Amino acid sequence: MFVPVVDSNQNPLMPTTPSRARKWIKSGKATPFWKKGVFCVRLNQEPSARNMQDIAVGVDPGSKREGFTVKSKAHIYLNIQTQAVDWVKKAVATRRVLRRNRRQRKTPYRKNRKNRSRGGIPPSTKARWNWKLRILSWLKKIFPITIIVVEDIKARTKKNQKKWNKSFSPLEVGKKWFYQEVRKLGKLIKVKGWQTAEKRNEFGLKKISNKLSSSFYAHCVDSFVLALGAVGGKRKPENTQVLRVIPLRFHRRQLHVQTPTKGGKRKRYGGTISLRFKRGSLVKHAKLGLTYVGGFSGGKISLHSLKTGKRITQSAKPQEIKFLTYSSWRFSAV
Repeated sequence: MFVPVVDSNQNPLMPTTPSRARKWIKSGKATPFWKKGVFCVRLNQEPSARNMQDIAVGVDPGSKREGFTVKSKAHIYLNIQTQAVDWVKKAVATRRVLRRNRRQRKTPYRKNRKNRSRGGIPPSTKARWNWKLRILSWLKKIFPITIIVVEDIKARTKKNQKKWNKSFSPLEVGKKWFYQEVRKLGKLIKVKGWQTAEKRNEFGLKKISNKLSSSFYAHCVDSFVLALGAVGGKRKPENTQVLRVIPLRFHRRQLHVQTPTKGGKRKRYGGTISLRFKRGSLVKHAKLGLTYVGGFSGGKISLHSLKTGKRITQSAKPQEIKFLTYSSWRFSAV
């Protein structure tokens, strides 16, 4: 394992070993901090040298799980498996039904705007690709990444419909937007899926069939092969530890529950602030340790497990909680 290093201006430098990071912290040369689940150090003085090596991040997209590997020629710095953002399509459909139902009731509402061309990228497609972009932007802040290698997935095509295949397929439209944004972060390399499989077999690596597994050999083995093809190095991964990153779902503008209780009243629902704490924030409880903030009720806050996401308690007092950092996802090491 290696520790990411940034200078006093938050510019990423080459990672260092944990032993050296401890010496820097003990002598006051560096300050420790956490960046969305990854332990980092910030130098308090000018580094002795700024020699850089090429660092690549391999991206293995998927419909349910996705893999990311940060690697140089000599070392694997980080393996990440994420859960795809797959709830937006149903949420948009539910919003549409509720909006249409409100128009049948005697309640204030805006008039329907007819003949509007929505255009752009479908919300569910953009949410999926934007999640990958968020992960890459986070990694770019703690590692001096120069190369981004993405497995170029293809949408299902239709015969004799070239316009659909290139312009109307949501996957192709979202992928095109994603590639444009990735080029702003570094050099983009696209690799076909069959090329990844050939390289994986050439290196003697096997990918397990269980796509929902948290093992390195479920998705990160492909992201490792992608990064290896860009910067080179050993064909056998020396670091197979995986950091699981799962996005949190926030109901920002859903002010009431969909189904009213007895008496026709609807309870408060939604929002992102729980008694001065932003939901999803990493906090330390006096007894429960590291947790993240959920909802609140009656002056008490709900705290959830980082590993499972399940609610641990809903009666935590604000004075018992120490805020650590903001976060919009939960994480755990595998």
